[in-house]
Amino acid sequence: MNRYILILLVAFLSFGSFAQRRNKPKPKKSYNPGAIFLQWGYNRDFYTKSDINFTGAGYDFTLQGCQAEDRPEEFSFNNYFNIKNITIPQFNFRVGYVFKKNWAVSLGYDHMKYVLKDNVPYQLSGTINPGVDLETNWSGTYINEPVITQEETFHYENSNGLNYIRAEITRVDQLYRERNSAWFAFSTLFGFGAGAILSINDFTFAGRKSMFTSSLSGLALSLHADARFEFFRHFYIQPGLSSGYMLQNNVKTRPEDYSSIASHQFGYLEAHVLVGWLFYLKPINACDACPQW
Repeated sequence: MNRYILILLVAFLSFGSFAQRRNKPKPKKSYNPGAIFLQWGYNRDFYTKSDINFTGAGYDFTLQGCQAEDRPEEFSFNNYFNIKNITIPQFNFRVGYVFKKNWAVSLGYDHMKYVLKDNVPYQLSGTINPGVDLETNWSGTYINEPVITQEETFHYENSNGLNYIRAEITRVDQLYRERNSAWFAFSTLFGFGAGAILSINDFTFAGRKSMFTSSLSGLALSLHADARFEFFRHFYIQPGLSSGYMLQNNVKTRPEDYSSIASHQFGYLEAHVLVGWLFYLKPINACDACPQW
């Protein structure tokens, strides 16, 4: 009898120990399923040269070899931390979810700015009907004609927003975590994105300046590589790079005229620094998985 009691006691203790191990919550990890992240930051952008085609009433011409730059806001507390002005600088916003170990999906957008450089020699090709533009005196048919643009007479920019709205899939790998402590971890992120471009355009031509003309102007593809410094499992700082290809084939340049458009294609490189917050969905049965029967 004592032998049977001893066997039952050992079995009960073993089962209890197993149940405790099975029900012990797994530690919160940023690369495990159930992690949700929300991030905000700022960027600088660099663009390749492009040939921009402009069409409208009485004109169809191309400026070849166009150069562009971004337009960051001067750094100040009011520009970057005043809630009323927080969306004016070139910013990044994204929310995502780790759906599988080491893999995340996210949605968000990069608010970039694209400004054509003036006082730079370009080549003009195409046709401008006589009398259309009395400011630059561009009139007639041109084939690779050297021109220099002036902001007062001809200018093109998406400074109120070259907004890249995209979905992204990202590989997340945690390379280092402080042992016996949750205060620090280091992860790398590599991803691919695709989405649409929302342009808010300013255009000066033919003695007229149009501002804040918005349009869904094209599509884009991109890659990104980031490093993430995680603190206390919930806060992180994430510097990184993104590059991609943008096809803008329908930039509306006059608010009342749908035939007035600009189109071009170009590559870009973005450097960004983000801050983010990590949240974790409650594990099922405190073990991140349903029981296996």
